[in-house]
Amino acid sequence: MIQRIQSVFLLLLALAMLSVLFLPIWSKSDPASQQTVVLTATQLAFEKANAGAAAPISAWPIAALAAASAAVALLEIFQFRNRFNQLKLGMLNFLLIVGTIGAGFYYSGVGEQLVNIKMPGTFEAGFYLPTLALLLNLLASRFIRRDERLVRSMDRLR
Repeated sequence: MIQRIQSVFLLLLALAMLSVLFLPIWSKSDPASQQTVVLTATQLAFEKANAGAAAPISAWPIAALAAASAAVALLEIFQFRNRFNQLKLGMLNFLLIVGTIGAGFYYSGVGEQLVNIKMPGTFEAGFYLPTLALLLNLLASRFIRRDERLVRSMDRLR
């Protein structure tokens, strides 16, 4: 099962989505007030909160979608006997990853309003990992389809 290339892609996908839980996704600094807003998978908060800083905003949908995507990828690895199930789980994982990216955009937009509106924020490594996971998911689906075609062609030869 792990010797198949799609299993390696799915394992890397799960690692990428689990990394989203621990890495910063977006940040924005205001040089005038020396405040920095950081978005992680669990919250959007000021790095060094001053007395007038807003309370942290919970960003749990990002963490939930990333964890669900990693779990689906691991489940997909162990469905190697049923390639049709793997493809269905791959489509579900595609939606979860796109949802993670969308939630990251949404909460970064909320964060833009917290600090100096004229200064742009920067996307961090945690934002780009779901994009990598999306690519890995598409590659895994491609190789699962290739295996299915190979099995069908062998059945025709018998």
